[in-house]
Amino acid sequence: MKTNSKTKIKNLASPKGMRDLMNEEYYNFQGFFEKAQEVAVYYGFKPIETPIMEHAEIFTTGIGEGTDIVDKEMYTLKTKGEDHLALRPEHTASLMRAYIEHGLQNTPQPVMFYQYGPTFRHDKPQRGRYRQFYQFDLDSLGSEKSIMDALVIKAGMSILEDAGAENLSIDINSIGDKECRNSYIKELTSYYRKNISSLPTVDRERLKNNPLRVLDSKEEKTKEINLNAPDAISFLCPACKKHFKEVLEYLEEMNISYNINKNLVRGLSYYTRTVFEILEEKGSEDGTPLALAGGGRYDYLARQLGNKKDVPAVGMSIGVDRIVAMPWYKKLSPRIMKKPKIYFIQLGSEAKLKSLNIIEILRKAHIPIAQSLSKDSLGSQLAIAEKLQIPYALIFGQKEALENSVIVRNMSNRSQETVKLNNFLEYLKEIK
Repeated sequence: MKTNSKTKIKNLASPKGMRDLMNEEYYNFQGFFEKAQEVAVYYGFKPIETPIMEHAEIFTTGIGEGTDIVDKEMYTLKTKGEDHLALRPEHTASLMRAYIEHGLQNTPQPVMFYQYGPTFRHDKPQRGRYRQFYQFDLDSLGSEKSIMDALVIKAGMSILEDAGAENLSIDINSIGDKECRNSYIKELTSYYRKNISSLPTVDRERLKNNPLRVLDSKEEKTKEINLNAPDAISFLCPACKKHFKEVLEYLEEMNISYNINKNLVRGLSYYTRTVFEILEEKGSEDGTPLALAGGGRYDYLARQLGNKKDVPAVGMSIGVDRIVAMPWYKKLSPRIMKKPKIYFIQLGSEAKLKSLNIIEILRKAHIPIAQSLSKDSLGSQLAIAEKLQIPYALIFGQKEALENSVIVRNMSNRSQETVKLNNFLEYLKEIK
């Protein structure tokens, strides 16, 4: 659609449920990512970054019809070439697509990745929940061993604890595999049909397409019905029962407290066997546990996306927006954020001409600065330096430009001295 260049934009606000990250909030997000990345590396995870947009069928096939994400919340578009694309609502399906596309099944297994970035869901915006939100993911692909489930959980908990979280616990369940899940779903469906008159309309629809989603319902009437619903653990085959038992043993060995939650299924249809959430006790405003992260095993996702064989995999996702908004968050500072120790002041055309060379000397000496190169008045530049509470001002004027020197002023006691540029770096070492 063509627009008139004279047309005025009526709404100069960011889209609903999205916002700009800047100043301290930006650094809070960046600091969390750097800490999470550092912890992930210690556990053996490597970085990957998948595209923000994928072919929509990656998500409709992977996440599954009958989920809120696919049915209501995906942002989709058609390109001029008639490609049907979607902004990613989560990272896992994209990661599995990348694993298959790049032949990673032919490399030593398991392959372990971490990734971080924005995801998009057309959900109802509310406190701590946005339509563009940030997730940090940990995933292990290529091993069905229970120890990988435990490793992902432990790494996620370590990240949260390093960010300041306390009193963490695990809600965990097993929803079985293709050998035993059908029997459970049949029993679950039968139970809901007996209570169909009490089920809200939204859950009657879910029952048709994806009965497990009814267990995940937020409807109060359904929550009551779910109290007596059959549990998946009772239907586990020997292999799934053994796998789940081993996961719990690993958690116990690491002194991680857990609660077996028979109604926990997670909201995505690709999960199999282990599903879990990491909770902060009394983290919500009403004193109930607050989910900070969640995940599970998704052994059949690869085949759903068209791979010839199943790829056993387990992963988890941390909701970063929620973490940085918590009162206990340590406000982790990113490594690149260094508080300026010097305010650079230049005066006159000759000094301005050479100013960028002086700043380059400072950069090479790893000394962060603040500056206002566009200003010409000494008074206005000194006023900014005082307002920012920067310890030293570096004054570079016409005389200094001719004599290859600078004036270093101590902002606390107003003392100053002239330093030759060829001695400048040695001098800076003394005040760093």
